[in-house]
Amino acid sequence: MRAAGDGIVGYADPLAGRGVVMIIHAEGLRTTYLPVRASVRRGQVVRLGDVIGSVEPGNGHCPTSCLHWGLINRTRYLDALLLIGLGQVRLLPRWSPSPGPDATPLADPPLGPP
Repeated sequence: MRAAGDGIVGYADPLAGRGVVMIIHAEGLRTTYLPVRASVRRGQVVRLGDVIGSVEPGNGHCPTSCLHWGLINRTRYLDALLLIGLGQVRLLPRWSPSPGPDATPLADPPLGPP
């Protein structure tokens, strides 16, 4: 796992049974990475692309290892894919009218700012 940008490691320990790394970036941005076995420590300066750890083995909800990558601006969650110029993240499909045997997923919303 590599740092998404320059910053200072704000957290690098297990939390609720999973390894978590959080990096504090300029202008109130923070990136989070989990489940990650950290190779960095709190207070360490990191640069874009520095190795910060390795993704831990699967934890039950993914058939193989998977990464939960977050981007937070002060207190508001943002789409982490904005950091690499990609579109919107959705954790679950949007259904119309409600999930059920005949439900149809809605079309993806347009990419970019609202």
